[in-house]
Amino acid sequence: MASEPAAATRRRREQLSDFLRTRRARLTPGDVGMAVAGRRRTPGLRREEVAVLAGVGVSWYTWLEQGRDINVSAEVLDAIGCALRLTEPERAHVYLLAGLNPPRAGAARDAEVTPELRRLLDTWTPPAMLRDRYWNLVATNDAAQRMFRYGDTDHNCLIAFFTNARYRAMHVEWESVAPAVVAAYRADAGHFPGDPEFARVVADLSAVSREFAELWGRHDVGPPVQAIKAIRHPEAGDLFFDMTTLVVADHPSWYLELYNPR
Repeated sequence: MASEPAAATRRRREQLSDFLRTRRARLTPGDVGMAVAGRRRTPGLRREEVAVLAGVGVSWYTWLEQGRDINVSAEVLDAIGCALRLTEPERAHVYLLAGLNPPRAGAARDAEVTPELRRLLDTWTPPAMLRDRYWNLVATNDAAQRMFRYGDTDHNCLIAFFTNARYRAMHVEWESVAPAVVAAYRADAGHFPGDPEFARVVADLSAVSREFAELWGRHDVGPPVQAIKAIRHPEAGDLFFDMTTLVVADHPSWYLELYNPR
Protein backbone atom coordinates (compact mmCIF):
# COMPACT_ATOMS: atom_id res chain seq x y z
CA MET A 1 0.00 0.00 0.00
CA ALA A 2 1.12 3.58 -0.52
CA SER A 3 2.61 5.43 2.42
CA GLU A 4 0.10 7.03 4.79
CA PRO A 5 0.26 9.60 7.58
CA ALA A 6 1.43 8.30 10.95
CA ALA A 7 -1.91 9.12 12.57
CA ALA A 8 -3.78 7.08 9.95
CA THR A 9 -1.42 4.15 10.44
CA ARG A 10 -1.98 4.28 14.19
CA ARG A 11 -5.78 4.32 13.77
CA ARG A 12 -5.61 1.40 11.35
CA ARG A 13 -3.59 -0.68 13.82
CA GLU A 14 -6.01 0.20 16.62
CA GLN A 15 -8.91 -0.97 14.46
CA LEU A 16 -7.06 -4.21 13.65
CA SER A 17 -6.47 -4.75 17.37
CA ASP A 18 -10.15 -4.25 18.21
CA PHE A 19 -11.30 -6.44 15.31
CA LEU A 20 -9.05 -9.37 16.23
CA ARG A 21 -10.15 -9.23 19.87
CA THR A 22 -13.85 -9.30 18.94
CA ARG A 23 -13.37 -12.21 16.51
CA ARG A 24 -11.46 -14.14 19.17
CA ALA A 25 -14.13 -13.44 21.81
CA ARG A 26 -16.93 -14.92 19.73
CA LEU A 27 -15.31 -18.38 19.54
CA THR A 28 -15.05 -21.15 22.11
CA PRO A 29 -12.49 -23.98 22.17
CA GLY A 30 -15.26 -26.33 21.11
CA ASP A 31 -15.94 -24.22 18.01
CA VAL A 32 -12.42 -24.91 16.73
CA GLY A 33 -12.17 -28.52 17.93
CA MET A 34 -9.90 -27.85 20.91
CA ALA A 35 -10.23 -29.69 24.21
CA VAL A 36 -11.30 -27.53 27.17
CA ALA A 37 -9.08 -27.73 30.26
CA GLY A 38 -10.09 -26.09 33.56
CA ARG A 39 -12.31 -23.10 34.24
CA ARG A 40 -12.11 -20.03 32.01
CA ARG A 41 -12.45 -16.57 33.52
CA THR A 42 -13.24 -14.80 30.26
CA PRO A 43 -15.29 -15.88 27.21
CA GLY A 44 -13.73 -16.73 23.88
CA LEU A 45 -10.42 -18.19 22.81
CA ARG A 46 -7.21 -17.20 24.55
CA ARG A 47 -4.45 -15.50 22.62
CA GLU A 48 -2.14 -18.48 23.01
CA GLU A 49 -4.84 -20.77 21.59
CA VAL A 50 -5.24 -18.59 18.49
CA ALA A 51 -1.46 -18.54 18.08
CA VAL A 52 -1.23 -22.33 18.25
CA LEU A 53 -4.10 -22.80 15.80
CA ALA A 54 -2.52 -20.33 13.38
CA GLY A 55 1.00 -21.72 13.78
CA VAL A 56 2.54 -18.42 14.91
CA GLY A 57 4.40 -17.40 18.06
CA VAL A 58 2.32 -16.41 21.09
CA SER A 59 4.35 -13.24 21.64
CA TRP A 60 4.05 -12.29 17.97
CA TYR A 61 0.28 -12.75 17.92
CA THR A 62 -0.02 -10.75 21.16
CA TRP A 63 1.92 -7.88 19.58
CA LEU A 64 -0.32 -8.02 16.50
CA GLU A 65 -3.45 -7.87 18.64
CA GLN A 66 -1.96 -5.01 20.63
CA GLY A 67 -1.52 -3.01 17.43
CA ARG A 68 2.28 -2.90 17.54
CA ASP A 69 4.39 -2.01 14.53
CA ILE A 70 5.42 -5.47 13.29
CA ASN A 71 5.80 -7.05 9.88
CA VAL A 72 2.83 -9.15 8.76
CA SER A 73 2.81 -11.50 5.78
CA ALA A 74 -0.15 -12.65 3.72
CA GLU A 75 0.53 -16.27 4.70
CA VAL A 76 0.33 -15.45 8.40
CA LEU A 77 -2.88 -13.45 7.95
CA ASP A 78 -4.40 -16.40 6.10
CA ALA A 79 -3.49 -18.72 8.98
CA ILE A 80 -4.98 -16.31 11.54
CA GLY A 81 -8.09 -15.97 9.40
CA CYS A 82 -8.54 -19.74 9.42
CA ALA A 83 -7.95 -19.93 13.17
CA LEU A 84 -10.57 -17.25 13.83
CA ARG A 85 -13.02 -18.71 11.28
CA LEU A 86 -13.20 -15.42 9.37
CA THR A 87 -15.56 -15.05 6.44
CA GLU A 88 -14.21 -13.84 3.08
CA PRO A 89 -15.31 -10.21 3.78
CA GLU A 90 -13.76 -10.37 7.26
CA ARG A 91 -10.55 -11.79 5.81
CA ALA A 92 -10.34 -8.96 3.29
CA HIS A 93 -10.99 -6.48 6.11
CA VAL A 94 -8.06 -7.88 8.11
CA TYR A 95 -5.76 -7.51 5.10
CA LEU A 96 -6.73 -3.86 4.70
CA LEU A 97 -6.28 -3.12 8.40
CA ALA A 98 -2.85 -4.80 8.26
CA GLY A 99 -1.87 -2.56 5.34
CA LEU A 100 -1.94 -5.27 2.67
CA ASN A 101 -3.97 -5.70 -0.49
CA PRO A 102 -6.67 -8.37 0.00
CA PRO A 103 -6.13 -11.60 -1.97
CA ARG A 104 -8.62 -12.92 -4.44
CA ALA A 105 -11.46 -14.86 -2.84
CA GLY A 106 -10.78 -18.52 -2.14
CA ALA A 107 -7.00 -18.39 -2.60
CA ALA A 108 -5.60 -21.89 -2.19
CA ARG A 109 -3.98 -22.71 1.14
CA ASP A 110 -1.39 -24.98 -0.49
CA ALA A 111 -0.66 -22.85 -3.58
CA GLU A 112 3.09 -23.44 -3.24
CA VAL A 113 2.68 -27.19 -3.84
CA THR A 114 3.71 -28.18 -7.37
CA PRO A 115 0.97 -29.43 -9.72
CA GLU A 116 2.68 -32.83 -9.85
CA LEU A 117 2.57 -33.24 -6.06
CA ARG A 118 -1.01 -31.97 -5.95
CA ARG A 119 -2.06 -34.54 -8.57
CA LEU A 120 -0.32 -37.32 -6.62
CA LEU A 121 -2.20 -36.36 -3.45
CA ASP A 122 -5.53 -36.12 -5.25
CA THR A 123 -5.18 -39.38 -7.16
CA TRP A 124 -4.15 -41.35 -4.05
CA THR A 125 -7.59 -42.56 -3.00
CA PRO A 126 -6.74 -43.37 0.66
CA PRO A 127 -5.51 -40.62 3.01
CA ALA A 128 -2.32 -38.78 2.03
CA MET A 129 -0.63 -35.65 3.33
CA LEU A 130 2.43 -33.52 2.79
CA ARG A 131 4.23 -32.16 5.87
CA ASP A 132 7.48 -30.35 6.59
CA ARG A 133 10.23 -31.18 9.10
CA TYR A 134 8.34 -29.36 11.88
CA TRP A 135 5.26 -31.55 11.20
CA ASN A 136 3.41 -28.58 9.71
CA LEU A 137 0.73 -29.69 7.26
CA VAL A 138 1.62 -28.37 3.82
CA ALA A 139 -1.24 -30.11 1.98
CA THR A 140 -3.74 -32.94 2.48
CA ASN A 141 -6.10 -34.80 0.22
CA ASP A 142 -9.85 -35.11 0.77
CA ALA A 143 -9.54 -38.59 2.26
CA ALA A 144 -7.15 -37.38 4.98
CA GLN A 145 -9.56 -34.60 5.93
CA ARG A 146 -12.50 -37.01 6.06
CA MET A 147 -10.76 -39.91 7.81
CA PHE A 148 -8.55 -38.00 10.25
CA ARG A 149 -10.99 -35.11 10.81
CA TYR A 150 -8.45 -32.41 10.02
CA GLY A 151 -10.06 -28.97 9.83
CA ASP A 152 -9.07 -25.58 8.45
CA THR A 153 -7.42 -24.67 11.75
CA ASP A 154 -5.15 -27.74 11.84
CA HIS A 155 -1.73 -26.60 10.61
CA ASN A 156 0.58 -28.95 12.49
CA CYS A 157 0.30 -32.72 13.07
CA LEU A 158 1.77 -32.57 16.58
CA ILE A 159 -0.45 -29.68 17.68
CA ALA A 160 -3.54 -31.33 16.18
CA PHE A 161 -2.69 -34.58 17.99
CA PHE A 162 -2.95 -32.79 21.34
CA THR A 163 -5.52 -30.04 20.70
CA ASN A 164 -7.98 -31.37 18.09
CA ALA A 165 -10.73 -32.93 20.23
CA ARG A 166 -12.29 -34.72 17.23
CA TYR A 167 -8.97 -36.33 16.31
CA ARG A 168 -8.26 -37.38 19.88
CA ALA A 169 -11.69 -38.97 20.20
CA MET A 170 -11.00 -41.13 17.13
CA HIS A 171 -7.43 -42.17 17.88
CA VAL A 172 -7.35 -45.70 19.28
CA GLU A 173 -5.24 -45.90 22.47
CA TRP A 174 -4.43 -42.17 22.36
CA GLU A 175 -2.90 -42.14 25.87
CA SER A 176 -0.50 -45.00 25.12
CA VAL A 177 0.55 -43.56 21.75
CA ALA A 178 1.13 -39.96 22.95
CA PRO A 179 4.54 -40.59 24.60
CA ALA A 180 5.88 -42.17 21.39
CA VAL A 181 4.61 -39.23 19.32
CA VAL A 182 6.40 -36.71 21.55
CA ALA A 183 9.58 -38.82 21.63
CA ALA A 184 9.59 -38.96 17.82
CA TYR A 185 9.22 -35.19 17.58
CA ARG A 186 12.15 -34.69 19.97
CA ALA A 187 14.22 -37.03 17.81
CA ASP A 188 13.37 -35.01 14.69
CA ALA A 189 14.19 -31.75 16.47
CA GLY A 190 17.54 -33.19 17.54
CA HIS A 191 18.69 -33.25 13.91
CA PHE A 192 18.40 -29.44 13.80
CA PRO A 193 19.61 -28.20 17.21
CA GLY A 194 19.97 -24.59 16.06
CA ASP A 195 16.56 -24.31 14.42
CA PRO A 196 14.31 -22.02 16.52
CA GLU A 197 11.09 -23.17 14.81
CA PHE A 198 11.13 -26.47 16.73
CA ALA A 199 11.46 -24.54 19.99
CA ARG A 200 8.57 -22.28 18.99
CA VAL A 201 6.25 -25.21 18.28
CA VAL A 202 7.19 -26.80 21.62
CA ALA A 203 6.74 -23.56 23.59
CA ASP A 204 3.39 -22.71 22.01
CA LEU A 205 1.97 -26.21 22.45
CA SER A 206 3.24 -26.39 26.04
CA ALA A 207 1.29 -23.19 26.77
CA VAL A 208 -2.04 -24.81 25.89
CA SER A 209 -1.50 -28.53 26.62
CA ARG A 210 -0.40 -29.68 30.06
CA GLU A 211 -0.24 -33.25 28.77
CA PHE A 212 2.28 -32.32 26.09
CA ALA A 213 4.36 -30.23 28.51
CA GLU A 214 4.55 -33.20 30.88
CA LEU A 215 5.63 -35.63 28.17
CA TRP A 216 8.14 -33.18 26.68
CA GLY A 217 9.67 -32.74 30.12
CA ARG A 218 10.58 -36.43 30.18
CA HIS A 219 13.21 -35.85 27.43
CA ASP A 220 12.42 -39.23 25.87
CA VAL A 221 13.74 -39.81 22.34
CA GLY A 222 12.27 -42.46 20.09
CA PRO A 223 12.00 -43.70 16.51
CA PRO A 224 9.39 -42.35 14.07
CA VAL A 225 5.82 -42.97 15.15
CA GLN A 226 4.40 -46.39 14.41
CA ALA A 227 3.85 -47.35 10.79
CA ILE A 228 0.33 -48.59 11.62
CA LYS A 229 -2.35 -45.99 12.29
CA ALA A 230 -5.53 -47.12 14.03
CA ILE A 231 -8.58 -44.86 14.33
CA ARG A 232 -12.19 -45.28 15.33
CA HIS A 233 -14.15 -43.19 12.83
CA PRO A 234 -17.66 -42.14 13.95
CA GLU A 235 -19.17 -43.29 10.65
CA ALA A 236 -16.76 -45.81 9.12
CA GLY A 237 -15.92 -47.64 12.37
CA ASP A 238 -12.49 -49.11 13.21
CA LEU A 239 -9.91 -48.40 10.50
CA PHE A 240 -6.28 -49.53 10.25
CA PHE A 241 -3.72 -48.01 7.88
CA ASP A 242 -0.14 -48.88 6.99
CA MET A 243 1.81 -45.62 6.74
CA THR A 244 4.73 -45.03 4.36
CA THR A 245 6.78 -41.82 4.60
CA LEU A 246 8.72 -40.61 1.55
CA VAL A 247 11.12 -37.67 1.26
CA VAL A 248 10.27 -35.29 -1.59
CA ALA A 249 13.41 -35.30 -3.77
CA ASP A 250 13.30 -31.69 -4.95
CA HIS A 251 12.20 -30.39 -1.54
CA PRO A 252 14.08 -32.48 1.08
CA SER A 253 12.43 -30.75 4.06
CA TRP A 254 9.03 -32.05 2.91
CA TYR A 255 7.71 -35.54 3.63
CA LEU A 256 4.91 -37.34 1.83
CA GLU A 257 2.86 -39.63 4.08
CA LEU A 258 0.76 -42.25 2.29
CA TYR A 259 -1.79 -44.33 4.21
CA ASN A 260 -2.89 -47.68 2.81
CA PRO A 261 -5.90 -49.37 4.42
CA ARG A 262 -5.37 -52.88 5.77
